[in-house]
Amino acid sequence: MSSSSASAVAVRTLAAAGLLFPAALAAPYAAAEAPAPQTVTVLNGDFADPVMKGDGPTTVALDSWDGRNQRYSPSASGRTDTAHGVALEKQGNSLSQRLRGVRTGAEVTVSYEDSPAVSKECNGSDVVDGQPYTVEGSGGSVQAVTTAGDPDRVKGTPGPGRWSKRTYTFVAGENEPLLTFASKVTDSKTHVTCTPMIARIRAVEVPVPLDRTVDKTALGTAEAYKGNERQTTLHNAAAACNGESACVFRPDMRMSFRYYDRARVVGEAFVNCTRNTLEHTRVVSFSERAYDSISQTYAAAGLPLNDVAKLPTSGDRTEDEKRIKERPMAGQFSLAYEKGWQRAWQWFGGEERTVVERIQPGEVSWIELQPSRERVEGWFLSKKDDYRLHAVIDGPSRGVPDRLLQRTGPMAEAEKQRCTAARPMTTTPVDAGAAAYSSDKGLLKVSAPAANRSVRATRTVPLG
Repeated sequence: MSSSSASAVAVRTLAAAGLLFPAALAAPYAAAEAPAPQTVTVLNGDFADPVMKGDGPTTVALDSWDGRNQRYSPSASGRTDTAHGVALEKQGNSLSQRLRGVRTGAEVTVSYEDSPAVSKECNGSDVVDGQPYTVEGSGGSVQAVTTAGDPDRVKGTPGPGRWSKRTYTFVAGENEPLLTFASKVTDSKTHVTCTPMIARIRAVEVPVPLDRTVDKTALGTAEAYKGNERQTTLHNAAAACNGESACVFRPDMRMSFRYYDRARVVGEAFVNCTRNTLEHTRVVSFSERAYDSISQTYAAAGLPLNDVAKLPTSGDRTEDEKRIKERPMAGQFSLAYEKGWQRAWQWFGGEERTVVERIQPGEVSWIELQPSRERVEGWFLSKKDDYRLHAVIDGPSRGVPDRLLQRTGPMAEAEKQRCTAARPMTTTPVDAGAAAYSSDKGLLKVSAPAANRSVRATRTVPLG
């Protein structure tokens, strides 16, 4: 195996383990690992809910869709499968749904089937050349479509259903893009039920590549929805989760990953200005905290954080320990994480390590920490599935160990200057340059000499 092939295998292995960090995403591997198409959830895509009685048509609010339109049973729609047909009313009403989990920039392909109306109220002229409607996804163009024609229709007789397969592709211009079908039948003489029909809606996406370069302090804007309606604030969605089992957290595994954060210096740098090798032991302490996009969204808007939305990400250990016990959303997230990854989530962490340093003369020693972290993106969903709150949470990980780097290296210029500086001393104000003339051994008791007495030397000479 060539070195380039081995490197590619290594990158894929790291990616599969969720350990790929930004430096490993450089070309050419980023282009080679383009996201594959994935199925997008279209709720009630066969229009079967709520359960239908009879063959229709009935005007009904379809589960998970906005807009009241005419629904027919599969057999009355002229279909051979279990999908119901829905006729788009002509008064400007539409049929729409947000596509769950699709992010801005994803390429979405919607597949569905259409047919001219099967209503017995149709005149032959209403359907002979087909019927117009539009399909649109947020960020994409409005695609005008005309159904197949039905030239043999006679008023008073239901149509057979002439179903054609269609596709529509667009690039999402927002998160959870809105997919909308709208009738363009405008003839005032056309009966309300004689409008183009839609059935069996499915979707796939090519998601945007995961951006691992986003900093933990800027996790993006949290979003909230009630059904297909985007909420202007997060408060109602967060309040809906204010109970132990009021919401569940559903992680998006595609957008969740582990990584190593930027290295930072912990403790002090030790500068060896001596001519000898130094060896000493010291204790290094460090701590990590969690971050979340909900609190960052409130902060960016200049709004105080509502109590119900407070996750244990304040950075104050005492406050966060309190929030873990009191905030239901903290428990909902931790439970979902434990089920999904089979280990406990950590809102904060800390370590204390004993390090032995050996520093050569003229070198500096310091300790760097590269902490292991984990980022989880997903949704808080109310049990009634009416409120959805998107959130990104980033916290310390113990899935892989932290990196503690013991570093030594040459002094910086400022450190060299400090090491060559003279020893700080006070000056001698008088005769600073004169030689020392005595030795101070402390205070001694010395007898005082007699006043005005001259001292004369004497000697003894022996007599011969």
